[in-house]
Amino acid sequence: MTPQISATVLLPLVIAMLAGAVVPFQAGSNAALGRALGHPLWATVASLLVSLIVVLPVLIGMRAGVPDIGAAARGPWWLWIGGVAGVAYITAALVLTPRLGAANFIVCVVAGQVVASLIIDHFGLMGLAAKPVNLARIAGVALIVLGMVVVQWGTRPASVGTVAAKSVVS
Repeated sequence: MTPQISATVLLPLVIAMLAGAVVPFQAGSNAALGRALGHPLWATVASLLVSLIVVLPVLIGMRAGVPDIGAAARGPWWLWIGGVAGVAYITAALVLTPRLGAANFIVCVVAGQVVASLIIDHFGLMGLAAKPVNLARIAGVALIVLGMVVVQWGTRPASVGTVAAKSVVS
């Protein structure tokens, strides 16, 4: 008997993969934007402003209503770290992607996300239900971290001619 995967299970997985697929493009474009603007933090500001410009019309179109800032202000302190994490991620991406390359940067990001997610799940942090660590989950995360190491190890530095050619084109 072969397991059946329903569209209700498959669709969110495909959407999550597509969301993940745009991240290296974000990192690369922000890195180039940082060079064009003269400083990485200006690219961070520009990226966040573009995000705001894109999301505001969507909120208006959805008739989302006014946010309840008071309820959020009364919530736990960690409700607000998403913005700080966004700035840290965008800035790290635009500084490190040119040095590491897109694949090396993203594989490190994914490894870090999975390790942190395992900790969040285990302790039930950030309002999520606790999902205790077990040997299978640790093994899976260890394989991801090992994969990160293999990708880094298997990467050869760009030759001077390649870097010079890219600089001329940019």
